[in-house]
Amino acid sequence: MQSKQIYIGCDSGATTSKIAAVWPDGTPITTKLLQRSTNSQYGKDAVIRSWVDAISEFLAENNLVWEQVAGVGLAMPAPFIRYGVLDKAPNLPQIFEGWDVHTAFSDALSSKANRVVPLVVGNDGNYGGVAEAARVRGNSNASVLMLAPGSGLGTAFVDNKGLPLEGDTLAGMEAGHMPAALHKLGAKPYKCGCGRDWGCVEVYTTISGLPYLLEERLPQYPDHELARSTQPMKERVLALRTLAQKRDALAVEIFDFQARVMGYHIANLCMALDPGFVVIGGGLMDPEATTEEFRNRYIRIMHETAEPYLWKGQKNSLRIVPATLGDLSQAIGSALVALYSSRS
Repeated sequence: MQSKQIYIGCDSGATTSKIAAVWPDGTPITTKLLQRSTNSQYGKDAVIRSWVDAISEFLAENNLVWEQVAGVGLAMPAPFIRYGVLDKAPNLPQIFEGWDVHTAFSDALSSKANRVVPLVVGNDGNYGGVAEAARVRGNSNASVLMLAPGSGLGTAFVDNKGLPLEGDTLAGMEAGHMPAALHKLGAKPYKCGCGRDWGCVEVYTTISGLPYLLEERLPQYPDHELARSTQPMKERVLALRTLAQKRDALAVEIFDFQARVMGYHIANLCMALDPGFVVIGGGLMDPEATTEEFRNRYIRIMHETAEPYLWKGQKNSLRIVPATLGDLSQAIGSALVALYSSRS
């Protein structure tokens, strides 16, 4: 039986929770994720039980025991009212609003381990950035900006100590809801799901805004298969990624536009944060979902769009690279934050 301490990471979504762990040197114990139902539909107590049971299962599968758990990190997509207390989340039942998840989970961990288990709680995008930063910078101390377009735009900035910028109310680096450079893009200020009407970057770079972008461009392609389709616009956009990889002109135009939006956004964030690396995550960078040609084109357009607006030193040093950890990032990042916090 292993005696070395370990740090557990729990990445909790509304439907699925993922468990990973790292050794004290930060290396993953395994790259095999354990995924189990969050059971949020059954309430708060059921969620806590699900997390504790999933950790127990992970430990058993990897020949580990609770006595080795030196800390736990929990990543959640919800905004926070204050540290460890959930605000209203779009994907969780209303009863979770105002839940002191830090206290509830801490108590459950202590009960299971028969001792106090240090717990850190934070935003899943931030914690995912921690893991990707640790991977991309190697032995350097470069800071890392991560942007992960998916259903929304996950964002994180990780400092040279490996920790994410969270802000005083844990709302730091919600960069997906900064306004896009609409004057450079010739775009309308679409309303974002967050309620803001100033043209959040998220609307122009993710699945959430594809219906707007497709509807606006379809009249220019009257004979396109998506123009003839009777499916709702939200269903039609799901075909765009596949079509773009077949070099379909309409689909390529839309993803090129999204890459330009990201390029301007990267330049804007570089003015404030000056990172050494920009990591691009999300499904568009998934080697199993997109072609190398597609990924290279997306990154090239981002870089070409951002470069004219960077300082000279940034032009020479900034590297824009794809994420490599995929679904592992947020669980491993949670474990790493637990590890780093234990050193402070």
